Amino acid sequence: MRTVRWPAAIVLLVAALAGATACGGDGASTGGRSAVAPPPAHFAIARAPKRPGEILVRGEASPASHGPFALDGRYVARFEQAAPENPELDFAGQTAFVVTLDSKPEQEGAGTVRLFRAAARTGRRTVTLRGRLYIDVSFGDFPYAIRLTPVGRR
Repeated sequence: MRTVRWPAAIVLLVAALAGATACGGDGASTGGRSAVAPPPAHFAIARAPKRPGEILVRGEASPASHGPFALDGRYVARFEQAAPENPELDFAGQTAFVVTLDSKPEQEGAGTVRLFRAAARTGRRTVTLRGRLYIDVSFGDFPYAIRLTPVGRR
């Protein structure tokens, strides 16, 4: 009886294909993305510890709702998006990152405040907010962090 030896490259290829099929990974079910998870996103706006009155939320993708948060006064609102699989990505060519503040989760209404609508890596604006509000991220394809910092409070 003769033993057949398979070249190592063929064995590795067959093993890789079998593993991808077992996980449902033919490329179609993941939208053409790799089945391997990208490294976690690190955000510059999330590095500093939260100060009293600050709100910091993070998410992986949209849609997402965070809160409610009791807000009363002026806030500097900042966001940052990251593409862990492509740190040099130019967000100008991507889907706009859209964030609103709403009195009910994921329901825009009369009291809705549009916080951001930008195809950018980062954004910033100052707003006056009052009430129990949800931070609703309705559009965005990348992990994100949003930080609201009270203005003039210590």
